[in-house]
Amino acid sequence: MLEDVQGRPDTRQLPIDEVGVSGICYPISVLQRESGKQDTVAQVSMSVDLHADVKGAHLSRFVEVLRDSAGEIGPGSIGPILRTLRERLGSRAASIEVAFPFFLRRQAPITGSAAFSDYQCRVRGRLAEDLKVSVAVVVPVTSVCPCSKAISDYGAHNQRSHISIEAGTLGEASADDVLWIEDLIEVAEAAGSSPVFPLLKRPDERYVTMKAHDNPVFVEDMTREVARVLSSYPRVSWFNVEAASEESIHNHQAFARIRSQSLATAARQEDSGGGW
Repeated sequence: MLEDVQGRPDTRQLPIDEVGVSGICYPISVLQRESGKQDTVAQVSMSVDLHADVKGAHLSRFVEVLRDSAGEIGPGSIGPILRTLRERLGSRAASIEVAFPFFLRRQAPITGSAAFSDYQCRVRGRLAEDLKVSVAVVVPVTSVCPCSKAISDYGAHNQRSHISIEAGTLGEASADDVLWIEDLIEVAEAAGSSPVFPLLKRPDERYVTMKAHDNPVFVEDMTREVARVLSSYPRVSWFNVEAASEESIHNHQAFARIRSQSLATAARQEDSGGGW
């Protein structure tokens, strides 16, 4: 029988916060809000904590757990994966991070011409005393500058912007109380001047251009609007929002950021009469 070297005792009495594997390129199936699932390719990291008296973790078991999950990622799959990791590795805490492109079929607003848009997504989970899961997505939008529109005789400068959202939940999600990737995409797109479409014909381009011009927004507007909507979601326990615009008339970007923890701190300070 071959010796279990990782199982040897360690006398330095130093526990390790996280040990695991990263950079796993793996095919996964992502559950979708409406129905079914889509196949994509993910970059996966997995880890556990290590007791002070244990020399090493059995790294092959991480890949086995991922394999046995059938590569399925969704609101109900993160908890079982992490529980299996803890059991297989004999640890108190387990974590996973899965980053992948997510595709949605988008129709142009007038002609209905359809093609796929991709969104960079990430699902993270940690199981220790309780289960914490977060979903993150980066959504491209069009934004028209309110200042440019207000001071110009005609036209206004516009830019490609990206709204980044990460929203966290606690505990297991029920079938009727799930935070879907599609939910976050819709919240972000509604906050911009106009969504970005993969395929536009001339009638669509005319419509999108005029719609955006009628709905100018700063990065501050987009960030606040996303935060306002997420604050009303009972399932969301915390969130981070950032809007960033690649300015078309400046050699820099503009950005704004809101963290829900900061909102809570500000509210407490206002209640106590304090300031920043």
